[in-house]
Amino acid sequence: MGKILVIGAQGMLGRDLLPELRVSFPDDEILGWDMEEIDIRMEKETIEQIEALYPQIIINVAAYTDVDGCERNEEEAFRVNAEGMKHIALGARRCGAKVVYLSTDYVFDGKKGEPYLEEDSPHPLNIYGESKLKGEHYVQELTKEGLIIRTQWLFGKYGKNFVYAILKQAQEKEVISIVKDQIGSPTYTRDLSKAICALVQKRGQGIFHVANGGFCSWFVFAQKILSYAGIHGVKAIPIASEELDRPARRPSYSVFNTAKFLKTTGWNLRPWSEALKDFLFEIERGSIPGGKES
Repeated sequence: MGKILVIGAQGMLGRDLLPELRVSFPDDEILGWDMEEIDIRMEKETIEQIEALYPQIIINVAAYTDVDGCERNEEEAFRVNAEGMKHIALGARRCGAKVVYLSTDYVFDGKKGEPYLEEDSPHPLNIYGESKLKGEHYVQELTKEGLIIRTQWLFGKYGKNFVYAILKQAQEKEVISIVKDQIGSPTYTRDLSKAICALVQKRGQGIFHVANGGFCSWFVFAQKILSYAGIHGVKAIPIASEELDRPARRPSYSVFNTAKFLKTTGWNLRPWSEALKDFLFEIERGSIPGGKES
């Protein structure tokens, strides 16, 4: 029996990933650590804790994901997203563990105008993207057979996300304003968890782009959320990104080409609209937590 360690286990993705790992790797011990168990900003302690556990696989889904917050707190963004990954990689080297790192579409500037391939040159527009790209570099420099999974526009049951934000606003307003000029692929954390397990099973290494199928703007995403949730008394108004005046710039088009994932695993994630329908069916409409796009 081997050990698979998930760091960031109490986050939105981590909480869906743990049960999926237990199904996909029934003969392995699946362990989850979060901030209470490990502070990845601390190099010596992180290395020692990982070496003491001696896992065979480490999946790092811990991150500082507040995109605008990263602009205001650059040092902390790099401490968590970049140096934290470095410390995990150094610990993994001590026990020969495979490293899996979750990265982001925000490593790109959105100017390509067509779906991004894994080999396309990154050019982040914001601190969040820069810090995650630095984390990627540490995986590439410090580990053997490291696996970097870039994903985007996550939504799931266990954390703040765009779907919860829209549902909450719909409870409070008759008109909501949504950005129309940012295009990407909403991705359900349950589907992404299955994809992570598949890549680990296939011994994937290098960079992979993974997202639910299809793409849309935040505005269209919001329209679908309202429609699928049966909310008809709320009107969504499209606005330009500049009207929000947010600290961090976002890529206007960050859709992924997922052909490499398909070639490696033999399947692709379902369309985002189907995933959204399932998600809305599963959540309890009477107890929707507040949230925002991150």
